[in-house]
Amino acid sequence: MGTAVGACAVVGSLLTDPQSRWYRSLRKPSWQPPPAAFPIVWTALYADIAWVSSRTLSAAREGGRPEEARSYARALGVNLVLNAAWSGLFFRARQPALSALGAGALALSSADLARRAGRGRALRGWALTPYVAWTTLATALSGEIARLNPGK
Repeated sequence: MGTAVGACAVVGSLLTDPQSRWYRSLRKPSWQPPPAAFPIVWTALYADIAWVSSRTLSAAREGGRPEEARSYARALGVNLVLNAAWSGLFFRARQPALSALGAGALALSSADLARRAGRGRALRGWALTPYVAWTTLATALSGEIARLNPGK
């Protein structure tokens, strides 16, 4: 599980370019977190996702619920694709409005992942709530950047 989450982190990182002229030219809301927060928060979130997902999948398999494990693995795969895709939509395609929609899909997917993880043990679901909160913030932030920069 750590490999899939790590691959997502690497792909997202490679697609992200906060030093680009285009990104620096964007108007950003005053409530945007400081640049240094992003790598710190994402590192912690990726570790959390990997840990919770590993425990959730192991518990389902050991508990004789292989379909639940497969369902969670599919949901996680979709979530990780949405996660990495946001960076591509925002930084590479330079589509803030489209990236806001992608972030919204990611936030919904993250909430679903937390719900699924919490089925077997509530603590696992709660452990993913920071991820849900951060992706919800990313949705609001992406939407506000799109609003402040029409046509960019």
